[in-house]
Amino acid sequence: MSPRSASVNEELRRRSRERLLQATVELVAERGYEATTLGDIADRAGAARGLVSYYFPGKRQLLQSAVHRLMHLTLEAALEREPLPEGPDGGRERLARAIDAILGLARDRPRLMRTHMAGILQADGFVQCAEQQRLAELLRETVERYGSPEVDIDYPLLRALLMGAVVAVLLPGAPMPAARLRAELFQRYGLDWELGVPPDGGPPGGTFPLPR
Repeated sequence: MSPRSASVNEELRRRSRERLLQATVELVAERGYEATTLGDIADRAGAARGLVSYYFPGKRQLLQSAVHRLMHLTLEAALEREPLPEGPDGGRERLARAIDAILGLARDRPRLMRTHMAGILQADGFVQCAEQQRLAELLRETVERYGSPEVDIDYPLLRALLMGAVVAVLLPGAPMPAARLRAELFQRYGLDWELGVPPDGGPPGGTFPLPR
């Protein structure tokens, strides 16, 4: 039997890593962070326990990579949904979809996203991994397509605003409605409420909409 080629081995490693990331998302969403062990993750992924340590230095880093993968896949799916956001208003539609995708994760996966944000706020901060870099590329490209003249300034600002909105949705005891936060972000960027995936019921009363 001939040995596997380097490309085949690389593909097998990629698939193993992705199974671990998917298993992490599933288990933390089901059980919570503390109740999920690395052994549990390996078992769910059908992988050897040592493989987890080979790819990730610890559970916190594994979780961040897993959630960043979920975020970039969710964002990518939103941006590539038909009809594609093209033409003169394509950049605005693209930004609206990005905002809706991230807020949607906070709304639909609260336990997972709350755990993720808590980890980011610890001393280690962002884990610089391929998944986080892909998410950053998509958001940066969205800002560029929106028409920003200062992408290096506006991309970190958008990232910070989205993180703040996610925290506000998930804040225990005093959560903000996702629709209200969407309205504020849309107002800031001059986006029509009908762009993206508007929630039922129309825009909330208050400060939105204002003349652009």
